[in-house]
Amino acid sequence: MALYEMRKFVAPEFIFGVGARHRAAHYASNLRAARVLIATDPGVIAAGWLDALQEDLEAAGISWVVFSAISANPKDHEVMAGAAMYAQEGCDVIIAVGGGSVIDCAKGIGIVHSNGQHVLEFEGVDQVTMPGPPLICIPTTAGTAADISQFCIVSNRRSRYKIAIISKTMVPDVALVDPETTCTMGPYLTACTGLDALTHAVEAYVSTASSPVVDVHALAAISLIWENLEKAVSAPHDMGARENMMLGSLQAGLAFSNASLGAVHAMAHSLGGFLDLPHGECNALLLEHVIRFNYREASDRYARIGAAMGLDLRGLGERERGQRVLDAVAGLRQRCGITGALGTRGVSSSDIPELAYHAARDACIVTNPRIALEDDLKAIYADAI
Repeated sequence: MALYEMRKFVAPEFIFGVGARHRAAHYASNLRAARVLIATDPGVIAAGWLDALQEDLEAAGISWVVFSAISANPKDHEVMAGAAMYAQEGCDVIIAVGGGSVIDCAKGIGIVHSNGQHVLEFEGVDQVTMPGPPLICIPTTAGTAADISQFCIVSNRRSRYKIAIISKTMVPDVALVDPETTCTMGPYLTACTGLDALTHAVEAYVSTASSPVVDVHALAAISLIWENLEKAVSAPHDMGARENMMLGSLQAGLAFSNASLGAVHAMAHSLGGFLDLPHGECNALLLEHVIRFNYREASDRYARIGAAMGLDLRGLGERERGQRVLDAVAGLRQRCGITGALGTRGVSSSDIPELAYHAARDACIVTNPRIALEDDLKAIYADAI
């Protein structure tokens, strides 16, 4: 009898390290790019990360056009506008420079162009027939790992929730993971994206689709993030902390891309789409409440998570171990400056039925370690308010 269930593991080609972003023109040339669509946003442009890319492309003789009308929590209409520009400009390769919102928008642009469908038609698992054009990603946050994952998250603005597009076709061709790009993030964005990465690793490790390969990446990510997030928040130019946070985000991405996620992300997608709240902030405010709900179904795994955080859980009973992990997660969130609760972000009890409705239908809920029905999700939202 086999010890392990059969699992598939998918990852793109990636380069990790300071200066990796300067390889973009090289990869674009290898992909025979003639005209590149650069997907980015105003914040990244203001931080200066677009200038060097444009210079590198010009030196390689590659023309480019910039699409920067991308907001936090990328909207369906933004994806469609980007796809229209891609076609009108005769582009053949996409380079995404930015955080998860930019990269997800770029993924959406690619599949809309290749399939000739509206982006909302791809919602769910394996609903993309034709892969998009070549995609090179330069992430500028240490959190989402959209640059290496099979996930693409887009806001359905009419229905006010985020759709999840999950497909191997969503994995970029190349990720150039350069920790230096994260030095221009402010403390609060650093905290939110870092808690997003921690949530990725925790949810992947307790996922019902976890595997021995996923476990290695998830636990490594938890340790890296736990040891470095507060340093990155308090000392933005500490390159050691920035490198370790970027590595932690990468490891967490390799884990969740292959094991999927759980109730935290299902609820955060619904919440972020409903009130247009930052994704990492939603995860940070929900994580401890979902751990409390899940703990009885995955107590041994949560104990190993606690050990990866550096907690001494020896000699404690199951309930005490669980409380120690919960207190540690809540403490890290607060020390990083993410305080308050959902109620302070404008969430009211009257919102809960609609939030729970969409969360219960999100693809991420399928791999949560404890079955979470709509009423369960209502109770968790209520606790988090």
